[in-house]
Amino acid sequence: MASALYRLGLFSARRAWLVIISWLVVLGISVGAFLALAGSLSNSFDIPGTASGAVTDQLAEKLPDTAGGTGTVVYRTDDGTPFTEQQKQEISELAESAADIDGVAAVVDPFGAEQQRAEQQQQLASGEAEIAAGRAQLDAGQAQLDAGAQQLTQAQQQVDAARAQAEAAGQAGAAMLQQIEAQQAQLDAQKAAIAEQQATLDASRAELEAGVESLELGTKLLSLADGIGTVSQDGSTAIVNVSFVDPRLELSEETKQAVIDHFEETPVDGAEVSFGTDIAQGVPQIFGIGEVIGLLFAAVVLIVMLGSLVAASLPIVTALVGVGVGVTASLAFSGVVDMASVTPVLGVMLGLAVGIDYSLFIVNRHRKQLLAGVPTRESIGLATGTSGTAVVFAGATVVVALLALNVTGVPFLGLMGTVGAVCVAVAVLIAITLAPAILGLVGERLLRRKTRATIGKPVVEKEVRPMSTVRSIITVLASIIVLLIIAIPALSMRLGLPDGSSEPADSTSYRAFQTVEEEFGAGANGPMLVTATVDGGVDDDDLLATQVQIAETLADLDDVVAVAPIATSDDNTLLAFQVLPAEGPNSESTEELVQEIRALPAIDDNITLGVAGQAAINIDISQSLNDVLPSYLAVVVGLSLLIMIVVFRSLLVPLIATGGFVLSLFATYGLIVAVFQFGWGASLIGIHSTGPILSFLPVILVGILFGLAMDYQLFLASGMREAYVHGSNARLAVAQGFRAGRSVVTAAALIMIAVFGGFIFSESTIIRSIGFGLAFGVLLDAFVVRMLLMPALMHLLGKSAWWLPRWLDKILPNVDIEGAALERDHPVPHPVTGSVPAVAPRQ
Repeated sequence: MASALYRLGLFSARRAWLVIISWLVVLGISVGAFLALAGSLSNSFDIPGTASGAVTDQLAEKLPDTAGGTGTVVYRTDDGTPFTEQQKQEISELAESAADIDGVAAVVDPFGAEQQRAEQQQQLASGEAEIAAGRAQLDAGQAQLDAGAQQLTQAQQQVDAARAQAEAAGQAGAAMLQQIEAQQAQLDAQKAAIAEQQATLDASRAELEAGVESLELGTKLLSLADGIGTVSQDGSTAIVNVSFVDPRLELSEETKQAVIDHFEETPVDGAEVSFGTDIAQGVPQIFGIGEVIGLLFAAVVLIVMLGSLVAASLPIVTALVGVGVGVTASLAFSGVVDMASVTPVLGVMLGLAVGIDYSLFIVNRHRKQLLAGVPTRESIGLATGTSGTAVVFAGATVVVALLALNVTGVPFLGLMGTVGAVCVAVAVLIAITLAPAILGLVGERLLRRKTRATIGKPVVEKEVRPMSTVRSIITVLASIIVLLIIAIPALSMRLGLPDGSSEPADSTSYRAFQTVEEEFGAGANGPMLVTATVDGGVDDDDLLATQVQIAETLADLDDVVAVAPIATSDDNTLLAFQVLPAEGPNSESTEELVQEIRALPAIDDNITLGVAGQAAINIDISQSLNDVLPSYLAVVVGLSLLIMIVVFRSLLVPLIATGGFVLSLFATYGLIVAVFQFGWGASLIGIHSTGPILSFLPVILVGILFGLAMDYQLFLASGMREAYVHGSNARLAVAQGFRAGRSVVTAAALIMIAVFGGFIFSESTIIRSIGFGLAFGVLLDAFVVRMLLMPALMHLLGKSAWWLPRWLDKILPNVDIEGAALERDHPVPHPVTGSVPAVAPRQ
């Protein structure tokens, strides 16, 4: 490979304009494709096969009106006074007309909903009054019937006594008996009338009692729903609830924006409108002021490292070209695939960071060779063949780690990894083609004028000595202890997705979130959608009682504020309820409540409950990502171990590299939890609200940080191996390789930290946490693991660090990572040992 890259570097230097124009054409095609084909980005993160997804599918089949996404539009009066009738009318009209927007299924007028609720309460009160009046009327009727029955009883007694006397009189009482029978007939008719009236009264009473039961059930449901409202108690705040046709995870940004435009284009005088994150969570800015500051800091590092503006500008220029190609080409596919908004930002992060670093490695090697007196084009070819080989293998490690995200089975993560891999691959190609081409045009002007005067003059290097064994032991112990202490907070990590509380303080989403929490309670920002599946369905007559039974079961749970039935399927087999939790969607109590509802036994052995909504979706996504982390880590580490065994022809060096990465990874997790979850020092980077860690952050950090960590491992350990195979003893080789690579690795790490650190000040919490994790992950891995722990362990291992079983040595290909064979054919002063190789190095 080194020889092929040497020829590629020479070709690029000789045909500089051809290479430069070719890349400009590629950039133009990418930008053109982006402008012609790019679609919208999404803020939704979907994982197939989750429990909440199954509930959503069930709703889509039987209750499609409840399966779509929902959004909140919040109105609040400027002075905190109740809405005027004019303001109410304007808001109601806007809510009514919003239902005509494409993609909107229904819109709830807050004042209409409150009026309906008031009417229901009035109807219940009227029903209670009617029942009381009916009971009084029935009781009065019953009293009359009882009095009449008593009179009939007395009359019957008199008739019976008269009959007895007439019968005792014999023939003399015959005429009297006829009269008595006539009286008895009248009496029987009166008794029959009384009995008929009693039957009617009993039927009326039964009907009344049935109404009482329904009234009591309705009253219970209304009381259980107390707390779910659309207008605040002081009348100053109102929530317009918008239901969409498509599910939340499929809701297009165009539909959301149409809703925002509808309410903003017609302002209500004296009232402020804001939108919840389910509608207004914006697509993060791909490149902002923080990233510019990061690039400026990187430029300063490059100037200090390379000594001239020309040399310092080259890696930045090539990185920007690479980012332009990789990101615009990837975005061109956003019209045909569902691409998360964070995906191109990740591409920019990686493209800039590795693009600058990879070009820096080649430029730095070329600069050293120029100073040693190597002709310009020859030096470009050698730098591309030697450092370029390391760049290719380092890039391959990052690409493997990123592409491995596809094995997680999480679509948006796989796409993020693919886009990141594309940007890294482009950065590698740029480094081994465009960078040599520009170097060929620049020539010796890469060096400052004063520095050119020293070309070819010998440089006296200080003698390199191995570190002491005692120092090595102390360094190993101190590094491990420090990393373990930093990692402690990771034991308390909670995963989730950001809500409105984590949005920028001046954003409409944050304003809406805070307003709803203040006026309606924290749980109103994340109501749950609970379904009840009834085997065989429920009779219409029993529907109300069943709804009350389910609602009471849910209301009895801790942290449930209110429950309200919202829909029933046509066949009465699926009932839907809105459940208002005590706290927000990202709180621990809400997470526990979701799990508790799912763990409830079947009600009456035939009613099972399911949970959907933002809180449930967040929990399911977080759990799914947490489950795939171990397998993903195993795949990434396994593949990268194989690459490093081939590169270093050693078993222990890759194991050291991997073990150190695991330590730095968990230390990075600890820092993230401390800042973003615990809030330690959060205000220093402008974070005003803490919460769970971004659910996919641990997974994405594994892939990116492992790849980047192996970059520095390659450049440091390959220098050590290079010195070792050129004749230095193992411990001296560690010191020589470390000294040769420390300055460029230090500069490269600082550049990455600066680039990633610039994203910490993004307005998007998602971007902030990713930037923070990558910046501090590189800091810990580069400066603690690669530059302290790894050299110390290599020193302690000595010659055994490079041990490889003979059978394995025979079957492994010799990739010649530092181009030793190339240097034998093109001898130049060696950058590690300072000598010119005269004999073939031992393997």
